[in-house]
Amino acid sequence: MTMNAATSIVESLRQAVLAAIPDAHVEAQANSPGHYQLRVTSPAFAGKSMVQQQQMVYAAIADLMRGDNAPVHAIDRLQTAVA
Repeated sequence: MTMNAATSIVESLRQAVLAAIPDAHVEAQANSPGHYQLRVTSPAFAGKSMVQQQQMVYAAIADLMRGDNAPVHAIDRLQTAVA
């Protein structure tokens, strides 16, 4: 995977999370091909458990992880926090 492709996928991850959680602050980083890290902070996480927060993020990026040719194979590290 080229650096431009990884950068494009990082931006796709950011945009997918922002589409689902508009007030979020999203930091995304490429690790190895197909593997990424995400840090998402949002007021929308208030009152939710860490599992519920992470479920919101995974639901937002599900399309990028679906199918045999999905650009995202794994989220190696997902951090969520209430903003």
